[in-house]
Amino acid sequence: MLRFGTTIAEWEQRINVERLREDRLAKAKAQLKEKGLGAVLCYDFDNIRYITGTIAGEWARNKMTRYCILPVNGDPYIFDPAAPTKRRDCPWISDHVRPALGSMRGAIPLEVNNIQKVALEVKNLLDEYGVLKMPLGVDIADIPLVKELERQGIEVVDGQQALLDARLIKTEDEVKLLEVAASLADCAFDELVRNIKPGVRESDLTAIAHNFLYRNGSDLVECINIASGPRALPHPHHPADRMIRPNEIVYIDIMHSFMGYRTCYYRTFSCGLPSLAQEKAFERAHKWLFDAMAKIKDGATTADVAGEWPKAQESGYKDEREAFLCQFAHGIGMSIWEKPAISRLFSLDNPFTLRENMVFAIETYCPSEDGNGGVRIEEEVVVKKDGCEIITKYPIDHLISCGLAGCEVLV
Repeated sequence: MLRFGTTIAEWEQRINVERLREDRLAKAKAQLKEKGLGAVLCYDFDNIRYITGTIAGEWARNKMTRYCILPVNGDPYIFDPAAPTKRRDCPWISDHVRPALGSMRGAIPLEVNNIQKVALEVKNLLDEYGVLKMPLGVDIADIPLVKELERQGIEVVDGQQALLDARLIKTEDEVKLLEVAASLADCAFDELVRNIKPGVRESDLTAIAHNFLYRNGSDLVECINIASGPRALPHPHHPADRMIRPNEIVYIDIMHSFMGYRTCYYRTFSCGLPSLAQEKAFERAHKWLFDAMAKIKDGATTADVAGEWPKAQESGYKDEREAFLCQFAHGIGMSIWEKPAISRLFSLDNPFTLRENMVFAIETYCPSEDGNGGVRIEEEVVVKKDGCEIITKYPIDHLISCGLAGCEVLV
């Protein structure tokens, strides 16, 4: 359980960042060895951070220019648009920092031949470490780069699974960081419920959440999903400028990051006193959630968890494809979606065994029978030997009412 602050201190054992980097790198290299890869080439920002312990601004996330290479028998290299800064600020990797090249997703003229230069630099590194004849795992890449690597005689294979498997079971420091991220979201929810009232827009609540999280240490607010009233039946997966009205459901998902570790954390509220149908929807979603969590423990399977959820038709959907993500669980760490993934769509027929210190978010959805919105709630859990530990702490035992006379929370 979390028992320390969000800063580093010498007088108390908090997050050990050196151990965090070392453990992550060791796990990544172990997976390369297990899967027979000579190296992995990563453009996925979360994989890059996991391997190298370095970051860049979010502006660079989708530019396909920043990347890293990890040989199975060596240390990682980072190719970064701010190479001089990385050499100065990141001593653990400073000898392996190089300028970033690339196409910027095709924006740089083809005649510059940057793709060929990247492929040749990758080839030279593989040759230096004696792994040129082994498969090169790649997580994501531009098609021209993949083709050029293959033209250079490099066997390109899927590298994403190796990194996902490395990230599957969390270390002690990773669990602590996920708890800190959850604690910030706990407090953000308390700020939000005090601002839910008639006339407030979903976009207003989005701004409040961003402000609170960034002021209190979040390094990235990926998204604040908010849906109210008819927008909450079913889920549109993004906020709007819709004004909240009395007696409407409001559900909110906080997705942010602390030191690279994410939350995916739903709560549902009522603006005004909820109707009986809304309360019933909450109770059903709550039961599905906690019945499923009761199945979570080391050695259980994803089929055990998914078996506690209703069939798609019980929530008004035609089939499990249409209901996908309504009753769902997904690993969480440096990305919102990691392994394990749990759904009736595939888990019943393709069970995956849960192991201690896997961390995932588990969420359920139920529409209100009167057509006035739907309920979505979610917890984040750490798998333990004999059960699971819930690390998301904002109250979830009932549908909290806000914003009008007679409600339990007033602005």
